[in-house]
Amino acid sequence: MGRSFCRRDVTKVYISMIHMQTKTGLLTAVLALATLVSAFGSSFQYGYNVAVINSPSPFMQQFYNETYMERNGRPMEENFLTLLWSLSVSMYPLGGFFGSLMVAPLVNKLGRKGTLLFNNIFSIVPAVMMGVSEIAKSYEIIIVARFIVGICAGLSSNVVPMYLGELSPKHLRGAIGIIPQLFITIGILSAQVLGIRNILGNSTGWTLMLGLTGIPALIELLLLPFFPESPRYMLIQRGEEKTAKKALQRLRGLDNVDAELSEMRLEDHALLRWQLVSIIVMNMGQQLSGVNAIYYYADNIYASAGVKQNDIQYVTVGTGAVNVFMTVAVFIVEASGRRLLLLCGFGICCGACVLLTVALNLQGNVTWMPYISITCVIVYVIGHAIGPSPIPYVVTTEMFRQSARPAAFMVAGSVHWLSNFTVGLVFPFLERGLGPYSFILFSVVCLVTLIYIWLVVPETKNKTFLEICQMFAKRNKVEIKLGDGERPLKESKESLQDAVKVTAF
Repeated sequence: MGRSFCRRDVTKVYISMIHMQTKTGLLTAVLALATLVSAFGSSFQYGYNVAVINSPSPFMQQFYNETYMERNGRPMEENFLTLLWSLSVSMYPLGGFFGSLMVAPLVNKLGRKGTLLFNNIFSIVPAVMMGVSEIAKSYEIIIVARFIVGICAGLSSNVVPMYLGELSPKHLRGAIGIIPQLFITIGILSAQVLGIRNILGNSTGWTLMLGLTGIPALIELLLLPFFPESPRYMLIQRGEEKTAKKALQRLRGLDNVDAELSEMRLEDHALLRWQLVSIIVMNMGQQLSGVNAIYYYADNIYASAGVKQNDIQYVTVGTGAVNVFMTVAVFIVEASGRRLLLLCGFGICCGACVLLTVALNLQGNVTWMPYISITCVIVYVIGHAIGPSPIPYVVTTEMFRQSARPAAFMVAGSVHWLSNFTVGLVFPFLERGLGPYSFILFSVVCLVTLIYIWLVVPETKNKTFLEICQMFAKRNKVEIKLGDGERPLKESKESLQDAVKVTAF
């Protein structure tokens, strides 16, 4: 008993030392540049390919029809054209789903950085394919390329947050964790700007616009090798302590990183049941909240408000700019914590969906109601950018110990992309059958997700991975206590590492 008590005191002091050391770490040039290179090279592409085919869609469908006519001597049937275009759109999230399934085996085999470098194959190859599709007179190439670049997005949307979360000190993890979402929104905005008719969104520029997705991949392929692999991966999964220590010294700008290395070794073996349920709920809520449906319906809302057809593209760009601005604003309010941002974000989206339903039903009878509809779209975009878009990736990194993190991201990514695919497939039928009332379903999803977060998800800001695991211990019906005789990890050699043990109630 006395020995156990002594170790408790020593461990408390030891964890306090970790806290003090981590707070002294600054945002070093190595950490900042690694964040920018990986986010631009990978996350930017995800956002860019979400929006890249929206603006040039009439010209792409015209190309499909002309190619079919050259082959068969007759115009393509409208239903077949609709099918081909649906495949062109839906192959991207379907590829994203398969990419998510590849996360765990790849990051365990190649590492976080190695997976990001390997993933560029799934960007450069389809970029070339889409760029030459018109010359090759093949719309099949575009459909296949959209599936391949979807694999790239499925991998990058999970691996980049994992990589950056493991590079970051705990007091910067939230802010750095939002960077991938920021670059996703910048990618969407870039595609919207380039899609303006006078730039590349026309009959001669659309193939170049599709092919530009390969440029960020080439930049990442050239620059990312100069930055360190995740120290946690090197230490815990590869057992390369010297390499991990050297990487951590570069990232922190400090010579003495022993305390943080020891904290990594203390990661817990607690059960992860509620963590897993939480990331599934948050990722389903993120996509089933209707964000893609809002973007799909936006052009109709703008047109009904009297916006000229040629000007809708500029309003769409403005909406994208609002999304980028609000993601940047999250850096300012991130100090309030992840949980509050999620609650506020889903609450705003829920209210916006309800008001949008009312406004869409009344805009035929009330002259000023279409402007309320536009306001609801903008408010919804703001709400989603505050919490539901960026925070689930941050929390997924924080909730899981090192060995479980790849599998957790694989599950989260699969749920994310399957939900994305489902909304894209089902919403046109919902909109046809329910009309504006389809947004009531999205408001219910937002409300249910909000209630779950309120009841279950704790605040993880400024907590170590070990502390977060301890926060879930009671809900998972395990007890994390200090005792004798068991080592939490094979590489633990010091007495402090002998002090942590998980015992089922």
